Amino acid sequence: MKKSSLVFIFPLLILLLASCRNKDADYIDPRGTDYAGAESCIQCHQDVSHDAAQNAHFKASSLALPENVLGNFRSGKNTFHYDKDTKLVMEKRGDSLYQVLYKNGKELRAYKYDIVFGIKNAQTFAYWHEKRAYELPVSYYKSTNDWGTSPSFSATVPNFNREIVKDCYSCHSSNAGSAIVKTSSTQRDVSTMFMDTDDAVRKETIVYGIDCERCHGPAKKHVQTHQKFPDLKIAQDIVTFKSLTNQQKLDMCSICHSGNDSRSKMQSRFNFKPGDKFSDYYRKNSIGNNGEIDVHGNQNGLLAQSQCFVKSETMNCTTCHSPHQKTKPTLASYSQACISCHKTANHSEATIRNTPQAILKSNCIDCHMPKQTSKAITFQRSGDEKLSGYFLRTHRIAIYPDKK
Repeated sequence: MKKSSLVFIFPLLILLLASCRNKDADYIDPRGTDYAGAESCIQCHQDVSHDAAQNAHFKASSLALPENVLGNFRSGKNTFHYDKDTKLVMEKRGDSLYQVLYKNGKELRAYKYDIVFGIKNAQTFAYWHEKRAYELPVSYYKSTNDWGTSPSFSATVPNFNREIVKDCYSCHSSNAGSAIVKTSSTQRDVSTMFMDTDDAVRKETIVYGIDCERCHGPAKKHVQTHQKFPDLKIAQDIVTFKSLTNQQKLDMCSICHSGNDSRSKMQSRFNFKPGDKFSDYYRKNSIGNNGEIDVHGNQNGLLAQSQCFVKSETMNCTTCHSPHQKTKPTLASYSQACISCHKTANHSEATIRNTPQAILKSNCIDCHMPKQTSKAITFQRSGDEKLSGYFLRTHRIAIYPDKK
């Protein structure tokens, strides 16, 4: 080989080798240097990471890219009328989506979709303005496959001034803060600590959705250990779900699924790590009018009222739910969890007489965990004076007289 060829190939080889180095080492997570980011999990947990990325937890919030937004943007299906002169139109302009306010046919202002919250039952949206996010007045609801007022918004007067407070991010994202601390590997975003008193958020600090490290804890050391020792079979330097006690498992889900609010908060949910005690973050608070727990938000409180739960020492959320599962389970698959304990069903004669055998054998859920309307969330469709019910499945497992 000619010397001139070697001169050319050698620097090219250096470039190729440099491009193959571990890119994880360059990643800086907004939560601190002990976090690795969900992308780092893919190299060893490809199938689990792929499935988890498709589920409702991971999509609890996201950037408002067109592929992340539900709802119809076609003419005739994209308009909410406040009165005969005022309307809000959901429009796609280039690569972005907008809610555009019109008065007497004249455009007053276009509000850009910046953030999407939710995916399973509904979606609400937010736009950025001066480091603060504000909820858009129209949301999308799967129950009606239509646009409707965002929860508690007026159906006659458009409002663009409701701020998304930081506490909302704490259940819909894995981080949101105002400043990044780079000096300590253990200290996280300053403004996510303790009480979340400042709602101004820097976009670059948001980790959208509930990612791997929100449930398994910081993973940087875990990644480094297993990259250095790839033959290790037992997970090191990470919290595995099976290593937690049953109460710790319940506490980890309860941090977002207990209907807790700012009145009972002692510190930010962002500080919670698997293994922490729920009681260190929230005091016991009232459960609603007349002691009734709403079906929205407090699944843990409803489950705690169930005899199935009271009589079991091992029942927790993952008894029925897989946090990594990408496909939506069927009623029959959920019912298998019931059948695993209730080998024989003690149905009344009336139930046996009035219920098809196929349902008795494969659908425990509709009877013992029926869908109920939320008293916390209602909405209105365009031109409809009546409130539409927001239906969610109760997590209080019981015998319901009207379902016999």
